[in-house]
Amino acid sequence: MSTDSLVTGPAVGLNHGATTESPNEAQGLVVRKSQGAYTVRAAEGLVQCSLSNRLRKDLIYPTAAPTSLRHRVQKVKGIGEQDPVAIGDLVEFTPSGPGAGHITGVLPRRNALSRPAAGSKRLEQVIVANVDQVVAVFAVARPAPKWELLDRYVVAAEAAGIPTLVAVTKLDLADGDDAECLAEEMHAYERLGYRVIPTSTVTGAGLDEFRAALAGAVSVFVGKSGVGKTSLLNALEPGLGLRVKAVSALTEKGRHSTTHLEMFDLAAGGHVVDTPGMREFGLWELDDLDLARGFVEMRPFLGQCRFRLDCRHAEEPGCAVRQAVNASYISPRRYQSYLRLSAEAQP
Repeated sequence: MSTDSLVTGPAVGLNHGATTESPNEAQGLVVRKSQGAYTVRAAEGLVQCSLSNRLRKDLIYPTAAPTSLRHRVQKVKGIGEQDPVAIGDLVEFTPSGPGAGHITGVLPRRNALSRPAAGSKRLEQVIVANVDQVVAVFAVARPAPKWELLDRYVVAAEAAGIPTLVAVTKLDLADGDDAECLAEEMHAYERLGYRVIPTSTVTGAGLDEFRAALAGAVSVFVGKSGVGKTSLLNALEPGLGLRVKAVSALTEKGRHSTTHLEMFDLAAGGHVVDTPGMREFGLWELDDLDLARGFVEMRPFLGQCRFRLDCRHAEEPGCAVRQAVNASYISPRRYQSYLRLSAEAQP
Protein backbone atom coordinates (compact mmCIF):
# COMPACT_ATOMS: atom_id res chain seq x y z
CA MET A 1 0.00 0.00 0.00
CA SER A 2 1.58 3.32 -1.03
CA THR A 3 1.51 6.38 1.19
CA ASP A 4 -0.13 8.26 -1.68
CA SER A 5 -3.13 5.94 -1.41
CA LEU A 6 -3.13 6.50 2.35
CA VAL A 7 -3.30 10.25 1.79
CA THR A 8 -6.16 10.11 -0.71
CA GLY A 9 -8.03 6.90 0.24
CA PRO A 10 -11.05 6.61 2.53
CA ALA A 11 -10.63 6.13 6.26
CA VAL A 12 -12.74 3.85 8.40
CA GLY A 13 -13.25 3.55 12.13
CA LEU A 14 -13.70 6.25 14.73
CA ASN A 15 -11.27 8.71 16.29
CA HIS A 16 -11.44 12.00 18.13
CA GLY A 17 -10.42 15.17 16.35
CA ALA A 18 -11.77 14.26 12.89
CA THR A 19 -13.15 17.33 11.15
CA THR A 20 -14.59 18.33 7.82
CA GLU A 21 -11.90 19.76 5.59
CA SER A 22 -12.32 23.49 4.91
CA PRO A 23 -10.97 25.42 1.90
CA ASN A 24 -8.03 26.53 4.06
CA GLU A 25 -7.13 23.00 5.17
CA ALA A 26 -5.18 20.22 3.47
CA GLN A 27 -4.72 16.54 4.25
CA GLY A 28 -1.64 14.38 4.56
CA LEU A 29 0.05 11.40 6.19
CA VAL A 30 2.25 11.70 9.29
CA VAL A 31 5.57 10.06 8.37
CA ARG A 32 7.81 11.45 11.12
CA LYS A 33 7.38 12.80 14.64
CA SER A 34 9.91 14.18 17.07
CA GLN A 35 9.13 15.95 20.36
CA GLY A 36 5.96 17.71 19.23
CA ALA A 37 7.08 18.29 15.63
CA TYR A 38 5.46 16.32 12.81
CA THR A 39 6.39 15.76 9.19
CA VAL A 40 3.32 15.33 7.00
CA ARG A 41 3.44 13.94 3.46
CA ALA A 42 0.86 15.86 1.46
CA ALA A 43 0.09 16.35 -2.23
CA GLU A 44 2.48 19.33 -2.37
CA GLY A 45 5.33 17.45 -0.67
CA LEU A 46 6.63 17.24 2.91
CA VAL A 47 5.16 19.75 5.35
CA GLN A 48 6.64 20.46 8.78
CA CYS A 49 3.75 20.80 11.21
CA SER A 50 3.11 21.73 14.81
CA LEU A 51 0.03 20.72 16.77
CA SER A 52 -3.07 22.82 17.28
CA ASN A 53 -3.85 23.32 20.97
CA ARG A 54 -7.43 22.20 20.47
CA LEU A 55 -6.24 18.68 19.64
CA ARG A 56 -4.97 18.34 23.20
CA LYS A 57 -8.40 18.99 24.68
CA ASP A 58 -11.90 17.59 24.48
CA LEU A 59 -14.63 20.24 24.40
CA ILE A 60 -17.68 19.07 26.37
CA TYR A 61 -20.99 20.50 25.18
CA PRO A 62 -24.30 20.39 27.11
CA THR A 63 -27.18 18.42 25.64
CA ALA A 64 -29.28 20.75 23.50
CA ALA A 65 -32.38 20.54 21.35
CA PRO A 66 -31.72 19.93 17.64
CA THR A 67 -33.18 23.37 16.91
CA SER A 68 -30.72 25.13 19.20
CA LEU A 69 -28.52 27.59 17.33
CA ARG A 70 -25.93 28.19 20.03
CA HIS A 71 -23.76 25.53 21.67
CA ARG A 72 -21.50 26.92 24.35
CA VAL A 73 -18.61 24.87 25.69
CA GLN A 74 -19.56 23.60 29.13
CA LYS A 75 -16.24 22.08 30.15
CA VAL A 76 -12.77 21.42 28.79
CA LYS A 77 -10.86 18.30 29.77
CA GLY A 78 -7.53 16.82 28.76
CA ILE A 79 -7.57 14.05 26.17
CA GLY A 80 -6.87 10.44 27.10
CA GLU A 81 -3.80 10.08 24.92
CA GLN A 82 -0.20 11.02 25.53
CA ASP A 83 -0.07 12.44 21.99
CA PRO A 84 -3.20 12.75 19.84
CA VAL A 85 -1.18 12.32 16.64
CA ALA A 86 0.67 9.11 15.74
CA ILE A 87 2.89 7.92 12.93
CA GLY A 88 0.61 6.67 10.15
CA ASP A 89 -2.23 9.05 11.00
CA LEU A 90 -4.10 10.82 8.23
CA VAL A 91 -4.44 14.40 9.40
CA GLU A 92 -5.89 17.72 8.39
CA PHE A 93 -3.61 20.75 8.62
CA THR A 94 -3.75 24.46 7.97
CA PRO A 95 -0.79 25.78 5.93
CA SER A 96 1.09 28.51 7.78
CA GLY A 97 3.79 29.22 5.24
CA PRO A 98 5.94 27.49 2.61
CA GLY A 99 6.41 23.89 3.78
CA ALA A 100 4.85 24.58 7.18
CA GLY A 101 1.48 24.09 8.85
CA HIS A 102 -0.58 23.37 11.97
CA ILE A 103 -2.34 20.01 12.44
CA THR A 104 -5.98 20.71 13.23
CA GLY A 105 -7.63 17.28 13.01
CA VAL A 106 -7.00 13.55 12.93
CA LEU A 107 -9.04 11.52 10.47
CA PRO A 108 -10.64 8.23 11.62
CA ARG A 109 -8.14 5.39 12.11
CA ARG A 110 -8.72 1.90 10.73
CA ASN A 111 -6.53 0.55 13.57
CA ALA A 112 -3.99 1.66 16.15
CA LEU A 113 -1.33 -0.16 18.17
CA SER A 114 -1.33 1.25 21.71
CA ARG A 115 0.10 0.73 25.18
CA PRO A 116 -0.14 2.59 28.50
CA ALA A 117 1.98 5.73 28.61
CA ALA A 118 4.98 5.85 30.90
CA GLY A 119 3.99 6.08 34.55
CA SER A 120 0.25 6.02 33.87
CA LYS A 121 -2.24 3.22 33.28
CA ARG A 122 -4.91 5.79 32.43
CA LEU A 123 -3.12 7.55 29.59
CA GLU A 124 -2.93 5.91 26.16
CA GLN A 125 0.20 6.03 24.01
CA VAL A 126 -0.68 5.32 20.39
CA ILE A 127 2.51 3.93 18.88
CA VAL A 128 1.40 3.76 15.26
CA ALA A 129 -1.86 3.90 13.32
CA ASN A 130 -3.24 2.51 10.05
CA VAL A 131 -0.82 -0.39 9.60
CA ASP A 132 -1.23 -3.69 7.73
CA GLN A 133 0.86 -5.93 9.97
CA VAL A 134 2.88 -6.10 13.16
CA VAL A 135 6.29 -7.68 12.53
CA ALA A 136 7.56 -9.25 15.77
CA VAL A 137 11.32 -9.80 15.44
CA PHE A 138 13.01 -12.44 17.61
CA ALA A 139 16.50 -13.89 17.48
CA VAL A 140 17.38 -17.57 17.75
CA ALA A 141 20.10 -16.59 20.24
CA ARG A 142 22.07 -13.58 21.49
CA PRO A 143 19.60 -12.65 22.96
CA ALA A 144 17.58 -15.77 23.63
CA PRO A 145 13.92 -15.55 22.53
CA LYS A 146 11.39 -14.43 25.13
CA TRP A 147 8.20 -16.22 24.12
CA GLU A 148 6.06 -14.46 26.71
CA LEU A 149 7.07 -11.15 25.15
CA LEU A 150 5.96 -12.49 21.77
CA ASP A 151 2.62 -13.43 23.34
CA ARG A 152 2.32 -9.88 24.61
CA TYR A 153 2.93 -8.45 21.13
CA VAL A 154 0.46 -10.88 19.56
CA VAL A 155 -2.26 -10.09 22.10
CA ALA A 156 -1.84 -6.34 21.53
CA ALA A 157 -2.04 -6.87 17.76
CA GLU A 158 -5.11 -9.10 18.12
CA ALA A 159 -6.82 -6.44 20.24
CA ALA A 160 -6.12 -3.87 17.52
CA GLY A 161 -7.25 -6.20 14.74
CA ILE A 162 -3.80 -6.23 13.11
CA PRO A 163 -2.22 -9.42 11.67
CA THR A 164 1.10 -10.53 13.16
CA LEU A 165 4.13 -11.75 11.23
CA VAL A 166 6.90 -13.39 13.28
CA ALA A 167 10.39 -12.84 11.89
CA VAL A 168 13.03 -15.11 13.44
CA THR A 169 16.58 -13.83 12.92
CA LYS A 170 20.07 -15.37 13.30
CA LEU A 171 18.89 -18.78 12.10
CA ASP A 172 22.56 -19.69 11.53
CA LEU A 173 23.04 -19.76 15.33
CA ALA A 174 20.45 -22.51 15.84
CA ASP A 175 21.92 -25.84 16.95
CA GLY A 176 21.19 -28.80 19.22
CA ASP A 177 18.41 -28.55 21.79
CA ASP A 178 17.94 -24.83 21.10
CA ALA A 179 17.16 -25.56 17.46
CA GLU A 180 14.63 -28.22 18.44
CA CYS A 181 12.93 -25.92 20.96
CA LEU A 182 12.86 -23.12 18.39
CA ALA A 183 11.26 -25.37 15.77
CA GLU A 184 8.58 -26.49 18.23
CA GLU A 185 7.66 -22.92 19.16
CA MET A 186 7.62 -21.76 15.53
CA HIS A 187 5.33 -24.64 14.54
CA ALA A 188 3.09 -23.86 17.52
CA TYR A 189 2.54 -20.28 16.32
CA GLU A 190 2.05 -21.45 12.74
CA ARG A 191 -0.67 -23.85 13.89
CA LEU A 192 -2.40 -20.89 15.51
CA GLY A 193 -2.48 -19.16 12.12
CA TYR A 194 0.52 -16.83 12.47
CA ARG A 195 3.03 -16.58 9.66
CA VAL A 196 6.59 -17.32 10.81
CA ILE A 197 9.62 -16.60 8.62
CA PRO A 198 13.05 -17.84 9.83
CA THR A 199 15.87 -15.69 8.42
CA SER A 200 19.63 -15.41 8.41
CA THR A 201 21.61 -12.48 7.07
CA VAL A 202 24.68 -14.76 7.08
CA THR A 203 23.29 -17.51 4.83
CA GLY A 204 20.53 -15.48 3.16
CA ALA A 205 17.87 -17.95 4.32
CA GLY A 206 14.33 -16.56 4.31
CA LEU A 207 15.28 -13.10 3.03
CA ASP A 208 13.39 -13.34 -0.27
CA GLU A 209 10.26 -14.56 1.52
CA PHE A 210 10.55 -11.81 4.11
CA ARG A 211 11.08 -9.12 1.45
CA ALA A 212 7.96 -10.31 -0.37
CA ALA A 213 5.97 -10.25 2.89
CA LEU A 214 6.78 -6.54 3.37
CA ALA A 215 6.19 -5.43 -0.21
CA GLY A 216 3.17 -3.19 -0.59
CA ALA A 217 2.32 -3.23 3.13
CA VAL A 218 2.67 -0.80 6.02
CA SER A 219 4.58 -2.79 8.66
CA VAL A 220 5.46 -1.87 12.24
CA PHE A 221 8.47 -3.65 13.73
CA VAL A 222 8.58 -4.61 17.40
CA GLY A 223 11.38 -6.41 19.21
CA LYS A 224 14.12 -6.03 21.80
CA SER A 225 17.50 -4.48 21.13
CA GLY A 226 20.08 -6.89 19.73
CA VAL A 227 17.68 -9.18 17.85
CA GLY A 228 19.18 -8.15 14.51
CA LYS A 229 16.63 -5.73 13.06
CA THR A 230 19.33 -3.45 11.64
CA SER A 231 21.13 -6.30 9.88
CA LEU A 232 17.84 -7.69 8.60
CA LEU A 233 16.75 -4.35 7.15
CA ASN A 234 20.19 -3.75 5.62
CA ALA A 235 20.00 -7.17 3.97
CA LEU A 236 16.60 -6.32 2.51
CA GLU A 237 17.67 -2.92 1.24
CA PRO A 238 21.23 -1.53 1.54
CA GLY A 239 21.39 1.33 4.04
CA LEU A 240 17.81 0.98 5.29
CA GLY A 241 18.84 -0.52 8.62
CA LEU A 242 21.34 2.26 9.22
CA ARG A 243 18.72 4.93 8.55
CA VAL A 244 16.33 3.23 10.96
CA LYS A 245 19.09 2.84 13.55
CA ALA A 246 19.86 6.57 13.38
CA VAL A 247 16.28 7.32 14.45
CA SER A 248 16.46 4.54 17.06
CA ALA A 249 19.51 6.14 18.66
CA LEU A 250 17.49 9.31 19.29
CA THR A 251 14.51 7.39 20.62
CA GLU A 252 16.48 5.23 23.03
CA LYS A 253 17.65 8.32 24.90
CA GLY A 254 14.13 8.60 26.27
CA ARG A 255 12.83 6.31 28.98
CA HIS A 256 9.89 4.07 28.01
CA SER A 257 8.89 6.37 25.15
CA THR A 258 8.65 6.60 21.41
CA THR A 259 9.74 10.22 21.20
CA HIS A 260 11.24 9.92 17.72
CA LEU A 261 9.52 7.76 15.13
CA GLU A 262 9.65 7.66 11.37
CA MET A 263 8.00 5.77 8.52
CA PHE A 264 10.53 4.54 5.93
CA ASP A 265 9.69 3.78 2.32
CA LEU A 266 10.76 0.48 0.78
CA ALA A 267 12.18 0.47 -2.74
CA ALA A 268 9.97 -2.51 -3.64
CA GLY A 269 6.86 -0.75 -2.31
CA GLY A 270 5.54 -0.65 1.20
CA HIS A 271 6.71 1.11 4.35
CA VAL A 272 8.23 0.19 7.70
CA VAL A 273 8.04 1.80 11.12
CA ASP A 274 10.39 0.65 13.87
CA THR A 275 9.53 0.98 17.55
CA PRO A 276 12.88 1.25 19.36
CA GLY A 277 13.52 2.08 22.98
CA MET A 278 10.56 0.12 24.35
CA ARG A 279 11.94 -1.65 27.40
CA GLU A 280 8.40 -2.64 28.35
CA PHE A 281 5.22 -3.29 26.42
CA GLY A 282 2.13 -2.95 28.57
CA LEU A 283 -1.30 -3.88 27.25
CA TRP A 284 -3.78 -1.04 26.88
CA GLU A 285 -7.26 -1.38 28.42
CA LEU A 286 -7.84 -5.10 27.96
CA ASP A 287 -10.40 -6.68 30.29
CA ASP A 288 -10.34 -10.39 31.12
CA LEU A 289 -12.42 -11.34 28.09
CA ASP A 290 -10.38 -9.20 25.67
CA LEU A 291 -7.19 -10.74 27.01
CA ALA A 292 -8.54 -14.28 26.66
CA ARG A 293 -9.65 -13.55 23.10
CA GLY A 294 -6.10 -12.38 22.35
CA PHE A 295 -5.04 -16.01 22.78
CA VAL A 296 -6.74 -17.34 19.65
CA GLU A 297 -6.65 -21.00 20.75
CA MET A 298 -8.78 -20.11 23.78
CA ARG A 299 -11.61 -18.59 21.78
CA PRO A 300 -13.57 -21.82 21.08
CA PHE A 301 -13.78 -22.48 24.83
CA LEU A 302 -14.81 -19.02 26.03
CA GLY A 303 -18.33 -19.01 27.42
CA GLN A 304 -18.25 -22.78 27.87
CA CYS A 305 -17.07 -22.64 31.49
CA ARG A 306 -19.34 -23.16 34.48
CA PHE A 307 -19.21 -19.43 35.17
CA ARG A 308 -19.57 -18.60 31.47
CA LEU A 309 -17.86 -15.35 30.48
CA ASP A 310 -17.19 -14.44 34.14
CA CYS A 311 -14.58 -17.20 34.42
CA ARG A 312 -10.98 -15.96 34.68
CA HIS A 313 -9.65 -19.45 33.80
CA ALA A 314 -7.38 -19.58 36.84
CA GLU A 315 -8.73 -21.74 39.69
CA GLU A 316 -12.47 -21.67 39.00
CA PRO A 317 -14.17 -25.10 38.95
CA GLY A 318 -15.61 -26.30 35.65
CA CYS A 319 -13.29 -24.17 33.54
CA ALA A 320 -13.40 -25.27 29.89
CA VAL A 321 -10.10 -23.53 29.14
CA ARG A 322 -8.24 -25.45 31.86
CA GLN A 323 -9.80 -28.67 30.61
CA ALA A 324 -8.53 -27.80 27.11
CA VAL A 325 -5.03 -27.29 28.54
CA ASN A 326 -5.15 -30.69 30.24
CA ALA A 327 -6.31 -32.24 26.96
CA SER A 328 -3.40 -30.58 25.09
CA TYR A 329 -5.67 -28.42 22.93
CA ILE A 330 -3.99 -25.38 24.47
CA SER A 331 -0.24 -25.13 25.05
CA PRO A 332 0.61 -25.17 28.80
CA ARG A 333 3.32 -22.58 28.15
CA ARG A 334 0.87 -20.24 26.39
CA TYR A 335 -1.67 -20.81 29.16
CA GLN A 336 0.90 -19.80 31.79
CA SER A 337 1.65 -16.74 29.68
CA TYR A 338 -2.05 -15.87 29.74
CA LEU A 339 -2.18 -16.24 33.56
CA ARG A 340 0.78 -13.90 34.02
CA LEU A 341 -0.73 -11.27 31.74
CA SER A 342 -4.10 -11.65 33.48
CA ALA A 343 -2.51 -11.13 36.91
CA GLU A 344 -0.67 -8.07 35.59
CA ALA A 345 -3.91 -6.57 34.30
CA GLN A 346 -5.67 -6.77 37.66
CA PRO A 347 -6.05 -3.42 39.51
